Parts: sequence; C-alpha cells; structure tokens
Amino acid sequence: MTRSNEEALKRTIRRRQLREMVPLADSTIYEMEQRGEFPRRFALTPRCVVWDLGEVQAWLAARRSKPILRAPKPDLKQRRARPIREPDQAPRGASTAG
Repeated sequence: MTRSNEEALKRTIRRRQLREMVPLADSTIYEMEQRGEFPRRFALTPRCVVWDLGEVQAWLAARRSKPILRAPKPDLKQRRARPIREPDQAPRGASTAG
C-alpha cells in the first residue's frame, strides 16, 4: 500500500469503544457535537453510527493540553427553597424553656 492509500483508510469506532475512551454520557456527547465542541458522528448504515478515531484522539489531546476552568459555585443566598439564614438570626420555634 502506498502512503496516500494508508491516509485514505481511516479507522472508525463505535459507541461502545467511544465510551471506553471518553467517560461522558451519551447526552453530553450529543450536546457537545451540536455545539461543535466534539467530533461529529456519521452514519455507516441507518442503524450504525461511528466516529473517526483520529478526530477523537485529537480532541482528547487538545483537552489534555489546555486546562478547563471549573464552574463557579452557585450563590446559595439566591435559592428559593431553604435559603441560607444569616448567622445572627436565631432559628424560629426554638424554645428556651427547659
């Protein structure tokens, strides 16, 4: 085989193999594909979708090379259910009688 033929033959992986490489939920992968943040799947048959192994490996290498910032913590004071009380407030219904 010549070098150009080897480059034309690309290895593909199915969903099970992708899950072993990328520990994300199917819904997360689908959403990232829709936003253009993950390599797109393509259909071999109406019931078989695959990903290009080279694209997935390149995506993983790019993710390793740049750090992903953690999401900021939520502001608990804005919660509607069970809001955080200020430390100077006494709990309601507390009885001081013994």
